[in-house]
Amino acid sequence: MKFFKSPAKILIPLAVIGLLVFLFVNLQDKKRAPEVVFSTIEGKKISMSSLKGQMVLVNFWATDCPGCIAEMPKLVETYNKYHSKGLELIAVAMPEDQASQVLNYAQKNKLPFPVMHDAKGDVTDQFEDVRLTPTTFIIDQQSHIMGKIIGEMDFKALNKMLDQSLAQNTGKAL
Repeated sequence: MKFFKSPAKILIPLAVIGLLVFLFVNLQDKKRAPEVVFSTIEGKKISMSSLKGQMVLVNFWATDCPGCIAEMPKLVETYNKYHSKGLELIAVAMPEDQASQVLNYAQKNKLPFPVMHDAKGDVTDQFEDVRLTPTTFIIDQQSHIMGKIIGEMDFKALNKMLDQSLAQNTGKAL
C-alpha cells in the first residue's frame, strides 16, 4: 500500500506529461495557407507567397449567393479601411459561376480588390475543398491560417481582430 501513501510520486509525473502534451499541441506550427496563384479577371497573377507580410482575406463567393452579395459592400468597406495598413483581400468566385457574370458583377460594383473566377476549382480545392459560400479565410502576415468563417462575417469582430493584428505588425494602434 506504499503506492497510495505518496500521491506526489504519481501526480508530479502526470502533471509533467500533461504539460508536455499541452505544449506540443499548442506550440506546433499553425496551418499554412496553400501556395496558390490567383489569376484575376483582369489577367493579373498573384501568388500567395507574394502576399507574405500582409494580412490576407480570401473570400469564396458566388454571384447567386444572397449572403455573398449582402456582405460584398462590407468587404469593400473593410478593404478600403485596411488596405493601406497592410490588408489584402482576394475574392474567389466559385467554379459554378459563369466568368461573364463574375466580371459583370465586379465591374458594376467597382470592386477595388482582386477578383478571380476559379473556373476549374483548383483554388477552392486547395483551400480545404470549399463548397459553401460565403467562406472566408483569414491569413496572418506569416501565411498562417488564423481562421475560417463559413457564412456571413461579423464585421465588427473582424475589424477588431484586424485592428489588433495590424497594430501588432506595425507596432502602433490603428
